[in-house]
Amino acid sequence: MRFKPLTKTRSSLVATFGGLPDGFWWLWTAQLINRACGFIMPLLAFYVTDELGRDAAFAGTVVAATGVGSLAAGPFGGILADRLGHKPTLVGAQAATAVCMVALAYARSPWALLLGAFAVGLANNATRPAHNALISEVVTPEHRARAYSLNFWAINIGYSVAMLSVGLVTFTGYTALFWLNGATTLIGGILIAARVPGGRPTPPPPDAEKGEGFGAVLRDRTFVGFVVAEFLVLTILYQSEAGLPIAMGQDGFSPSTFGQVAALNGIVIVLVQLPLTRFYKRFPESGVLAGSSALIGVGYSVLLLGDSAWIYGLSVVVWTLGEIGNTPTSFTIVARISPDHLRGRYQGLYQMAWTGSLVVAPLIGGGVIHNWGATPLWIGCLIVGLAAAAAQLGIGTRLGRRVTEEPSEATIPAPAAPAAEKRPATETDG
Repeated sequence: MRFKPLTKTRSSLVATFGGLPDGFWWLWTAQLINRACGFIMPLLAFYVTDELGRDAAFAGTVVAATGVGSLAAGPFGGILADRLGHKPTLVGAQAATAVCMVALAYARSPWALLLGAFAVGLANNATRPAHNALISEVVTPEHRARAYSLNFWAINIGYSVAMLSVGLVTFTGYTALFWLNGATTLIGGILIAARVPGGRPTPPPPDAEKGEGFGAVLRDRTFVGFVVAEFLVLTILYQSEAGLPIAMGQDGFSPSTFGQVAALNGIVIVLVQLPLTRFYKRFPESGVLAGSSALIGVGYSVLLLGDSAWIYGLSVVVWTLGEIGNTPTSFTIVARISPDHLRGRYQGLYQMAWTGSLVVAPLIGGGVIHNWGATPLWIGCLIVGLAAAAAQLGIGTRLGRRVTEEPSEATIPAPAAPAAEKRPATETDG
């Protein structure tokens, strides 16, 4: 009897970490290394203003150039992954990211900075469709939801480490951080090349249309609807990087207080994601996706209750619980309904929901607060979150039913309940 808690703990650890192939864990390790040393993107605006002495407007333009590159990377990376293979595309994109990162450290003219930032955004985000597709290639169908959840966990652990380490710039200078970021990205690519199985692209089935490509994904109207709904949810979620800091600044909070509140996101994910993921598995995936999206909207509506630091902190905790349900679930759905020979393209189109929301969310958040204040923004987050949740409930059920009815078109047979799974999202960001 006295060993019962130990037995339960062991069973829980086995259920969380057991049964996954070595190839996945090398992917996981590479992801963790890359994210833990991902200093440059969060510091890019500071680098342009502080180190290079450019004005804030130009710094914003440089950061926007990475966003444009990221937006193009979704379809570009997805097409390459299907044509060249998931592993070769991932390794090549990571090598290209390392080269572009180091080159950006020595860019000085405006055009060189803009071109370098675009190239980094393109190369870095071209890794994501291939990475997510490669997870579904090396992990068997029954373990994919857990694998995407663990990948999202690695992303957030690594991001937290990177954010706690950015103070290194005081001792090393920016150029050394560019080299470190590039070197660790290259190391991640080498680990994947050496230790992760896979290589050749999956040939299309005999009955596939000749020249079938990205158009086939766009003709999948249910999936396009799923991507649009996720875009709406992610646009709400990314108010954490737009509306939230602006509103806190207007309420008189310092950047330090904002950092402490925002850090709750990573802390909650690291602490509760794995047990919460096991809890979510009790429910149909479409229900988890819809409920999580609604929870994200509700989380931001908490800010209608007041403007204290405690209210802001509670808001972050609530929408983070929704994020934990949404991200790995959504990536699992994409892997599940994608035909093998189009898996990269499906992941690429889905990635556009992420990169597109990163571009749109600051415009909406800043514009609404500037013209009407924060209250309409939080009300809008609630309305859009609930509307997207209703759409996802129907879309997720249709996708799950399609997997059941058309097993030859999917990568996994559906479970008994309707299917749908969770963001790394990112995780993730992809």
